[in-house]
Amino acid sequence: MTVRTPYLGRFAPSPTGPLHIGSLVAAMASYLDAKVHHGQWLVRIEDVDGDRNVAGADQHILASLQRCGMLWDGEVSWQSRRTGLYQQALRQLGELVYPCGCSRKEIADSQLSLTGRQAQALIYPGTCRHGLAPGKNARALRLKVPQAPHCVLHFDDRWAGPVSQDLTDEAGDFVIKRADGFWAYQLAVVVDDGAQGVTDIVRGADLLDSTPRQLYLQQLLGLPRPSYLHVPVVTNELGEKLSKQTGAMAFDHGAAPQQLLQDAMLPAARLLGMELRADHIDAFWRAAVPAWAQVLRNLPNPR
Repeated sequence: MTVRTPYLGRFAPSPTGPLHIGSLVAAMASYLDAKVHHGQWLVRIEDVDGDRNVAGADQHILASLQRCGMLWDGEVSWQSRRTGLYQQALRQLGELVYPCGCSRKEIADSQLSLTGRQAQALIYPGTCRHGLAPGKNARALRLKVPQAPHCVLHFDDRWAGPVSQDLTDEAGDFVIKRADGFWAYQLAVVVDDGAQGVTDIVRGADLLDSTPRQLYLQQLLGLPRPSYLHVPVVTNELGEKLSKQTGAMAFDHGAAPQQLLQDAMLPAARLLGMELRADHIDAFWRAAVPAWAQVLRNLPNPR
């Protein structure tokens, strides 16, 4: 008989502005998934990218979650207070990490002859893998990805089904500390999830493609692999992912709870495949938990 680890999920927003409907969908899915599995739900503020942080946005996010009735377990954590853990992980990765002096333009220029999928993304060609060229200064830190044999990673996403990626061809050696001095998302999220004991990650499908890089880091750092569920992202009228960069507006302007329910929470539930009726927030959650359980029963990979 298999003993399942108790469920520990999380919502990890970046404080680049207030929550919008797209981020509410991701928060709602992760919260409901924890509730359905009788688990805990953490909130972690991913403020490691200091240049994009907006003053006061973290508190606005936390207040919005509370107003929607999503109450977290334990204390909120901030990535900016956890940098010692990232430095420790960097030491653990050892000689697999190397300095890179290439700019994004130089990487793009090196791929002008590529076609197909490789031409759609900036795949690092390994220019600095064996040392910086004369006159080059280190900009970022990169992590070596195996070249022979190729590093092919597989996982079963609870929503998307089987996912496979050839990390060698489709990502290449990737950045774990950026040229601006900030820790890269890939390293920070893996270290934080491992340190906090997160067992289940529920987030937007825009992060599906980055998951194999995180699996690779988990292997190198000796961390357990969480279960993943990537929900469809909300898009605007142009088909672009709804985000602050594409003009997404805050859903919480301090309106009365009834207005918040009608204008944001019920529409977010519909985007997750749940048609709910509720006249107050407590009733919404009473209906949403079994409705989410039904959504999960129709997925390719139940937990």
